[in-house]
This record gives sequence, C-alpha cells and structure tokens, in this order.
Amino acid sequence: MKITGKQVLLLYGAALLMGVACHGLFGLRPCLLTAIFSPVRESIWEHMKLLYHPLLWTAWRLGKRDQSVFAVRLYAMLTSCLLLLPAGYVLHCVLQVESLAADLALYGVLMAAGFLLPRLLWPLGDCPAAGKLAVPLAAALWVLLVWFSLDPPEGVLFAGGEAVRTFFRIPV
Repeated sequence: MKITGKQVLLLYGAALLMGVACHGLFGLRPCLLTAIFSPVRESIWEHMKLLYHPLLWTAWRLGKRDQSVFAVRLYAMLTSCLLLLPAGYVLHCVLQVESLAADLALYGVLMAAGFLLPRLLWPLGDCPAAGKLAVPLAAALWVLLVWFSLDPPEGVLFAGGEAVRTFFRIPV
C-alpha cells in the first residue's frame, strides 16, 4: 500500500500534537511512567522526548510493512533528535532566546526534519548492516533519555529549572 502525501501530512500533524500533549503530562500526573514520555525538567535534553516518541510512532506506522523504511525512519528520528541539542544550545545558551514561539518553531522544524530526512537517508535502507543497527541505536537513545531524566549529569544541556536530582522528584 502506497502512503499518500495527505496521509504523511496527517501523520505529521498527529505527531506534532502528540509531542505538544506530552509536554505537560508530567505536570498533570507526576509518576515514573509520565516521566518517560514528558520532560520532568525544562532541559534541552529532556525536550528530546517530545521528538523521540512521536517520530518513533510514525516510523512504526510508515515502516511496519517494510523493514528498510522502518530503519530509514529510525535514522531520521535519531538525526532529528540529535539536531535538537546544538539547535537548542544555540537558541537558549548562545542567543539567550526565551520565547515560546521560538521553541514551538524549533520543534516544528525538527519534527518536519524527522519526516523529510528519510529522502536524504534512503541509501541507508539499502545497506543491510545499517538496517540492523537502527533499532539498537534507537533503543540506546531511549535508555539514555530515561536514565538522564532520572539522574541527569552536570552540563548545560541537562540543566533544568531546578538544581535537584530528578529521581527524587518522581513518585515511584
């Protein structure tokens, strides 16, 4: 079954809404499960969750019938998530922009990158070794997202609104 442009646009909109909805999830219901999907601290690193989970969902939706499509979409998700780190650093630390509009624009651009990058990364889908590496890399990033949410290291990318260790804030 061929995916149409309209279906991809609908998935993009759904992914955007999913990420926006996840942003305040921990504030509404603080627990370990919501800490996995939602930023616990307002750090650049933790906002990666808002890209990771929706793009993982769309990778599964668009690639569930074709392993190479799934792998390429995972690489696009990883690239988009990792682009958040330098982009967020420049926006917040170098330029010192503290604007909801700028944050939403960056989020929309990086989410769009997650949808558009598969066209550039398509040669990875033809390489069997690269296809086998996509899932472990995505899993490793997920482990780091959870680990650094519970016990963030020192550093500007992990600095949030509070100086306390996150693990002590999450009701288990």
